[in-house]
Amino acid sequence: MPGLYQGNDYDIAGFVTGIVDRGAIIDGSDIRPGNKIIGLRSSGLHSNGFSLVRKICFTDHNLTVDQFIAEFDCTLGEELLKPTKIYVQPVLNVMKNYAINGMVHNTGGGFIDNIPRVLPKGCKAIIDTKAWTPQPVFPFLERMGEIPSGEMYRTFNMGIGLLVIIDEDKASDINHHFEALGEEPNIIGEIVSLAEGEENPVEIVSDRRKN
Repeated sequence: MPGLYQGNDYDIAGFVTGIVDRGAIIDGSDIRPGNKIIGLRSSGLHSNGFSLVRKICFTDHNLTVDQFIAEFDCTLGEELLKPTKIYVQPVLNVMKNYAINGMVHNTGGGFIDNIPRVLPKGCKAIIDTKAWTPQPVFPFLERMGEIPSGEMYRTFNMGIGLLVIIDEDKASDINHHFEALGEEPNIIGEIVSLAEGEENPVEIVSDRRKN
């Protein structure tokens, strides 16, 4: 993290782990073409891409943490420090009633780097960016930093913190179930077959419904 550590500075990272029965592991092997992708809304940046965020806000534009940003309706510091949303309870609740074929924690690496880790060979994910509206912090950073759209989806979660891949015929029911649990879900994409010779397992489109 350039610009953060100096001299003898260091950080201490904590984490939580758990145990799952082997037969209950969700490893993506059940993902098939035709599956739908539900995206659960994030609370904001989720602490990802902060080296770039600091450069844009504090180095390039000399903003301050107590500066009120109208499009955020709060100070810059308040926006950047919004806690990361945790999805474990709603996901466990949904799993009591429905099968989940794959999940993607949309953290550092965004859509481009995270989704391929769960896809079986021969599968590709199509993500429709018109299916949801990112929080204002994302277009703000894109504009202020003059960041190409593709790089935004590689670096940030763009308003989607968790992706859940499920059977097409259960997509609507699962989407409503997440809504009933207080989440903000959207069906944001689908799984298709990866064409022979095609190397990119993730495609970001502006509106697949028009294709």
